[in-house]
Amino acid sequence: MKIIRSVKEFKEERAKIPADKSVGFVPTMGGLHEGHMSLVKKCKEQNDVTVVSVYLNPTQFNDKNDLNTYPANFDEDVALLEKNGADYLFAPTYPEMYPDDYKYKLTENDFSKVLCGAKRPGHFDGVLTVVMKLFNIVRPKNAYFGEKDYQQYLLLRGMIEAFFMDINIVPCPIVRQADGLAVSSRNRKLSADGMKKAPLLHKILAEKSSVQEKIDALTAAGFTVDYVTELDGRLYAAAFLEGVRLIDNV
Repeated sequence: MKIIRSVKEFKEERAKIPADKSVGFVPTMGGLHEGHMSLVKKCKEQNDVTVVSVYLNPTQFNDKNDLNTYPANFDEDVALLEKNGADYLFAPTYPEMYPDDYKYKLTENDFSKVLCGAKRPGHFDGVLTVVMKLFNIVRPKNAYFGEKDYQQYLLLRGMIEAFFMDINIVPCPIVRQADGLAVSSRNRKLSADGMKKAPLLHKILAEKSSVQEKIDALTAAGFTVDYVTELDGRLYAAAFLEGVRLIDNV
């Protein structure tokens, strides 16, 4: 696996890949786990070249403490990606990704304002902007995103359509632990007791009950509910446990 840290070097390397070779891309913020590896596996199955990015993007964090405590270890990420057969790791710095210091940004004015966007101002501006930049650098044929962040997936799919981009967005199923908890980097911030309680988020979401009953059940279990919302046949939820924000959907 080749590790590249500058945009210029990656573009030079990208130009060497023959036009008849398909490039697949998995963008990440690090803190890699089996959910990310499921994306890498699918990418490798469907493409000739697999590119993974590790970039902890500060523009999508409205809570600086959340950014500063994000559980990521670059050396562990590198070892995991090498083990799973990634061809390239693009790991840029902030000056590489934002030479304009985020003067220019991409904004969606509708769906990004609800669910996770309602109480996280600017979050999806940061997501859309950095992914657009990464797409322009990597120029993939296919890009892979997990369905745990389903709102993000829909917004990125809409961005591709709105800007006539020749990229295929591939949604990948949520990877869950045996107890139903959606695998997430943030799970590492939970205590042992928190890890025992966290699976209740999915369990309660999946029950046949009303939205209000789900909110009440989560609250009674010790969660601080941000939202539980049904939209277009999908139930979305975000809740805090031990100060850690967990999301899920069914």
